[in-house]
Order: sequence, then structure tokens, then C-alpha cells
Amino acid sequence: MCYGERVMQVELVREYRFEAAHRLPAVPAGHKCARLHGHSYRVEIAVSGQTGQDSGWLMDFYDLDRAVAPAIEALDHRLLNEIEGLENPTCERLCWWLWQRLRPALPGLTAITVWETADARCTYRGGP
Repeated sequence: MCYGERVMQVELVREYRFEAAHRLPAVPAGHKCARLHGHSYRVEIAVSGQTGQDSGWLMDFYDLDRAVAPAIEALDHRLLNEIEGLENPTCERLCWWLWQRLRPALPGLTAITVWETADARCTYRGGP
């Protein structure tokens, strides 16, 4: 059945949250982030592509949630420094870590934004 929907180029964005602790081992001596501390992280996952002519959507948010859930669960209520690949868990490296895990399941992945605090964030869009 065709609903006569237009095919559109869209970007879907879904937000996730997790709590975790970390310390930054590569900061200068005396830097406050060298001490163990925690954050209430906020993560935005963006996927882009064309809507289906019949469905009218790019993808079901439920399918996005299923793809993202294992990565968020791996980070939630953890000491990030103990996770392989996050021994120096900066916001930038956390974006990259998430990208490596989500890209295979989300071919339309275009951006990952991680908020470490309410006013400090990093966005990664793939690449080197």
C-alpha cells in the first residue's frame, strides 16, 4: 500500500543518559580532573538518511534504542578508566569509543555528541 508520502532527507536524534566516574591521567600535575570524580553524562546519537516512501520514517526509534543500549549499558555506573579503550576517558575519546561500537549497527550514523556537564560537550562526526 502506498500512502503517497514524500521521500525526504532527514536526521533523527535520540538522547541517552548514563552515570559514570573517571579520572584523567594525562592532565598536568595538580589538575582537578586527575582526581576521581563522576558525571551525569548525556549522549545524543544522530542518524541521517532518506525516509521510506511507504513508512514515512528513516527508522523506528525502537530499533535505534536496541542498537545503542549495549554501549550505554557498558558505560553506566562504571569507572570509565577500567573500560578497554577508555583508559584516558576524555569526552573526545568517549565520543570515538561510542562511534566504534555503534557504526556497524547504524550505517546512517552521522554524529555523536557527549555532554560531560550541562555546559561542556564534544561532537564527533567520524573520520580519523
